[in-house]
Amino acid sequence: MSDAAAAILLTGILLYVVFAGADFGAGLWGLTAGGLTRGRQPRAFMEAAIGPVWEANHVWLIFSLVVAWTSFPSAFAAAMTTLYAPLGLAALGIVLRGTGFAFRRVVIRSEQQRVASAAFEVSSIITPFFLGTVVGALASGRVPAQGGGDALRSWTGATSLLAGGLAVSASATLAAVFLVKDARLRGVVGLQSYFARRARASAAVVLVLSLVGLAVLSHDAHRLTTRLLGRGLPLLLLALVAGLGALLLLRAGRPWVAPLLAVVAVASLVLAWGIAQYPYVLGTHLSIAEAAAPRPTLVSVAVIFGAALLVCVPSLTLLYVLHQRGRLVEP
Repeated sequence: MSDAAAAILLTGILLYVVFAGADFGAGLWGLTAGGLTRGRQPRAFMEAAIGPVWEANHVWLIFSLVVAWTSFPSAFAAAMTTLYAPLGLAALGIVLRGTGFAFRRVVIRSEQQRVASAAFEVSSIITPFFLGTVVGALASGRVPAQGGGDALRSWTGATSLLAGGLAVSASATLAAVFLVKDARLRGVVGLQSYFARRARASAAVVLVLSLVGLAVLSHDAHRLTTRLLGRGLPLLLLALVAGLGALLLLRAGRPWVAPLLAVVAVASLVLAWGIAQYPYVLGTHLSIAEAAAPRPTLVSVAVIFGAALLVCVPSLTLLYVLHQRGRLVEP
């Protein structure tokens, strides 16, 4: 049952990375769009693209947190008492992001719009970066099983910084690929090439970070590297093939399947990390079985997970379908 709970937790993380990642990436492209005049069109398009659905994506973060502290309470306590700084900064980023997104739509003065837009866009980088550093700290074994680890060095190691950079660049790639498809769907020809160029640039950053990261990980987290190049290698290759396929489809002017391939690429990276991390939840010193809650609790988590799939997935699917068909307009 402990392995099943770990699989459920990894599923929640994967869903959050994919759905919220695309939203975070849209904020990053807003930051690079230029001033209020030059960046008005791409910002307005991105706002329309994510407006009706962006807040719903955080359901997977809440789900993952609940599963983590319920199924693996000792590991959760260790992470919270060690990584409270990056987790707190990520939470602050989520709050500022929502505030900026809401207020920039109702303020009138240009100065206020700049402030609100900056809060939304900068927080769209801060949040995935610090969440990525948390994953890096857990994977590299810098969180002691008893908790209370170093408040700074635990999440500023090479693996953490690499994971933070990958989180930001992967989010940017996801967002750009989805925005190309949305621009094609809505007939905004100019923005198709605009976001396609950004998709290629951010994908190149992901590739470079991934290649450099293997060298970094070999020194900072040797066991993780060995597992990634062993049992995780097929997933890494799948991520590479799917990512290249998405970019080729964009270049050929066929963006319809590209988002699916981009999702496969990012999801494969997350799964590769999960497989390489197994059977440990913290580095190589706290296993999933050791950190797991009693069996009745794990059974309850599995039952609730099934109920969540029956309730949340159909409703969220309907939300995304209505949005894509243009039948959903945010008030």
